[in-house]
Amino acid sequence: MLRILPAWVAGFALLVMTSLAFGEVRIDPGDASLQSQIDAAAPGSTVWLNPGVHRGGILIDKPLTLRGDAGAILDAEGEGDVIRVTAPDVRIEGLTLRNSGVNLTDMNAGVHGERGAHRIHIQDTAMENVAFGVWLWHLEAPTLVGNRIRGRSEIRSQDRGDAIRLYNIDGGLIADNDIRDARDAIYVDTSRDLEFRGNRLRDSRFGIHYMFTHGARIIDNHTSGTRAGYALMMSRDLEVRGNHSENDHNYGILMNYVNYSVVAGNDIRGITAWHGAAGGDEHGVTLGAEGKALFIYNSQANEIHHNRLADSELGIHLTAGSENNRLYHNAFVNNRQQVMYVSTRSQEWSVDGQGNYWSDYLGWDLAGDGIGDTAYEPNDAIDRLLWRYPDARLLMSSPAVVALRWVQRQFPIFRAQGVRDSAPLMREPDTGGLLP
Repeated sequence: MLRILPAWVAGFALLVMTSLAFGEVRIDPGDASLQSQIDAAAPGSTVWLNPGVHRGGILIDKPLTLRGDAGAILDAEGEGDVIRVTAPDVRIEGLTLRNSGVNLTDMNAGVHGERGAHRIHIQDTAMENVAFGVWLWHLEAPTLVGNRIRGRSEIRSQDRGDAIRLYNIDGGLIADNDIRDARDAIYVDTSRDLEFRGNRLRDSRFGIHYMFTHGARIIDNHTSGTRAGYALMMSRDLEVRGNHSENDHNYGILMNYVNYSVVAGNDIRGITAWHGAAGGDEHGVTLGAEGKALFIYNSQANEIHHNRLADSELGIHLTAGSENNRLYHNAFVNNRQQVMYVSTRSQEWSVDGQGNYWSDYLGWDLAGDGIGDTAYEPNDAIDRLLWRYPDARLLMSSPAVVALRWVQRQFPIFRAQGVRDSAPLMREPDTGGLLP
């Protein structure tokens, strides 16, 4: 005869079975091999590491959580990965990972997530003296939150790995990480629909380096001391909002073949050229003499508005077929040169009767409507001559150059085609409040 168990009995039995299936194991540094403990744990278990140094070089091939108390360290002693993950739904939390191998070809990393390690979650974890920090490829929906990653500052940046490297990733969140002294702080290739939010990226080659990555959101990140804060290449449908680039070298935001994207509310300041001997590394200079707050190369159909580009050697450089972009409500403040536009086609930089703010605009506003009464045209034929022949700067104060510029002002027919802001703003627009 079938008997129906009371509800409390059934609930207790379920609790017991759940505890057995999803157990919790605590491991002291002197315990038996951590790898054997992980191999013996049931899928879904939590493995806790007590404070102290544990032997790294472990493989996680089932869904589980590896968590550490304060002071719990995994040390790979200079060989391979500190942790390699091959299973989905693995969580790594609260640990210090250190001393991976240094073979960049083998992709030695603090955490190496292989194909199929979907939904890997890495949080509040420190990584020190590792080749790559996190190397993820061919997987879906990773979450990297609140981690601290330090590269090896004593070696050249091109000989380091990237702090976070992502290849062929679908979806995911990378947020509130603190990174410095890597090759690239974050490098992303051939991926889709990622979000990067609130990361602090310092003293690396590039802060965020994008290649063939579409539909991503780059929100409220901070870069400093890099050779390009945000190097966005061969991508489309990006949302780049509310980011900060301060005292970076060469480029604040670089857009190379970036189309159909929004760049809004970013604060870029203090961009200078990387100085040194030829070579392009710590002892060299990167090609392109100016520090450019915004560099747009062969990028089209983008919305660029409410950005503040300030105190840099060059506010914006637009070249190589970059057309059909809408630029308005940006503030160009105290740049040594506001605009470099290398092309022969006219560009109108205002939308619906609203242009940009230019700190060197010398016009007036008799109507009192906040719009300058004369257009702002930053470049002339002399500028183009100097771009092509930099040595001609020696003639800047010569009577011939002064006379030619006077002729251009008096007779616009002689003025070269270029950038024109027909509705310059008399006051800086509010560039804040644009975070989604």
